[in-house]
Amino acid sequence: MCLIAFAWQVHPEYPLIVAANRDEFHARATAPARFWPECPTLLAGRDLAAGGTWMGVTRHGRFAALTNFREPQAPKGRLSRGLLVSEYLQGDAPPLAYAEEAMTGADRYGGFNLLVADRDALVICSNRGTPPRGLAPGVYALSNHLLDSPWPKVERARRALQAEVVAPGIEGLLRLLADDAAAPDEELPDTGVGLALERLLSPPFIRSTGYGTRASTALLVGRRRVRFTEQSFGPDGPGERCDFEFDRQDGAGA
Repeated sequence: MCLIAFAWQVHPEYPLIVAANRDEFHARATAPARFWPECPTLLAGRDLAAGGTWMGVTRHGRFAALTNFREPQAPKGRLSRGLLVSEYLQGDAPPLAYAEEAMTGADRYGGFNLLVADRDALVICSNRGTPPRGLAPGVYALSNHLLDSPWPKVERARRALQAEVVAPGIEGLLRLLADDAAAPDEELPDTGVGLALERLLSPPFIRSTGYGTRASTALLVGRRRVRFTEQSFGPDGPGERCDFEFDRQDGAGA
């Protein structure tokens, strides 16, 4: 995942609202969002190259997502970062305890930002400078740097979500994720990838033939029901759309 805008404990009916874009090479094999056969309460897409996922939710309302930290010269980690998401969603550890445990072995992974949540807490951590901590109620956005870093795409996504949470809906969340306007050069961060690539990566929705936004996901975790939509994309445009709605189960667990 490369852009996550989320609202925590802001709306009275939906404690968690998420709008997220996954950017990836179009050639990387990916399965669309489904309930996993080995864990039937877990709904997520799957990275077929490494086995994990970038974002998911369970019937119990457990949620996890991550973004990679952009550092083009850093070596790859020994383990896939997507495993941090799938392991949390298949377990029952509280968010803070899981994040603290993940950080004890964080050097095994490339740079990441990890969000984990249940009905009581939303926790963020990063192996590039953010110890595990719970987030206060609010509207946030996260890309390939630290939480709320003032990148143009982060600022635009957060402002758009702030407007959307007044009356949140799946279609409105997907619309804010479709923003493909490049940022002005003077607003671009310098992350070491060169000006041309900074321009390409600057909008919330990225378009190119080799690399771009592969999926837009809208998630409404309500007090009683969960709504989840994933719209996939290829280099030539939209692909499969998956819509799910289910009752939120009581109790802990995956």
